[in-house]
Amino acid sequence: MQYFCTLFDSNYLSRGLAMYYSLEKHCTDFHLYVISFDDSSQSVLRQLNLKHATIISLENFEDEELLRVKKDRTAGEYCWTCTSSSIWYCIHTFGLDHCTYVDADLLFFSDPKVLTDEMGENSVLITEHRYSPEYDQSALSGIYCVQFITFKNTTAGLLALDWWRKACIEWCYRRFEDGKFGDQKYLDDWTTRFESIHVLQHTGGGVAPWNSTQYSFQKSGNQVIVKTSIQEQSLVFFHFHDFRYCLDQVFRLTDEQYKLNSDAVSLVYKPYVQALSQAESTIKRVDQKIVFHEPLHSLSWVKTNFGRKLTFSIKGFYKNYYKQSKFR
Repeated sequence: MQYFCTLFDSNYLSRGLAMYYSLEKHCTDFHLYVISFDDSSQSVLRQLNLKHATIISLENFEDEELLRVKKDRTAGEYCWTCTSSSIWYCIHTFGLDHCTYVDADLLFFSDPKVLTDEMGENSVLITEHRYSPEYDQSALSGIYCVQFITFKNTTAGLLALDWWRKACIEWCYRRFEDGKFGDQKYLDDWTTRFESIHVLQHTGGGVAPWNSTQYSFQKSGNQVIVKTSIQEQSLVFFHFHDFRYCLDQVFRLTDEQYKLNSDAVSLVYKPYVQALSQAESTIKRVDQKIVFHEPLHSLSWVKTNFGRKLTFSIKGFYKNYYKQSKFR
């Protein structure tokens, strides 16, 4: 059994649900623990009665330490603060032998068991950002990304997890300060600070906008293959960082600082848009009031930027977008 946990509110509900369904599609035996950060997302998730998920309310999750610092953090900073605590909570509350935290904006393209199997007898699995040289932000954002991180219920695993949990409660902000940034920079020295740490080697784990230009993508049967000049492996998950809703069914794929190859758009981003659309339809059947688009992006903004690799619509515009966009 593979055990995962995640956390999100109604703003990330469709992303989180799409991620869950991708696990359901590719995993033979898994369970996802979802800490719901608002009543709207909790209500929808409970009504969906997801077979392989346990929905956890903030009321049940938050302890005195978290509540003490909550008022001093933005919503985003508080989510970062809670990441390590969510793993700690799930391992101890449900008696798990391991737990993998996954960001809500991941989509799985194949079974992630290959990633956790790679760690062998080690107690902690961490993933590098693997920045493309032109986007290297390691000095500020950290060498490693919290996107997919596994801890085993062992002495070594819990030692590292408890250290991280306490550090995030003490300081976790969206600014660079004294070598810290959010919850991520804490991981930079773990391979020397702690024992039994494994850094993921599988190319198909941890692909994201900040490193995708290093790879080419191709379809092989039902698999998406990630290729470098020296190897090729199945894509396990893609991290859709900075993916944004502009208007209903119109999306901004990524910030302008990241360029996307055309094969990444067709083989990775297009399935994600379709997965989000399906998740939205499922949510709407339960709650018609949920809004997915971000009001700050006006229609004129979308029209101005459409075709400049920023926006994507699922309603018949894919071919037009694909022809007009400029890729690396």
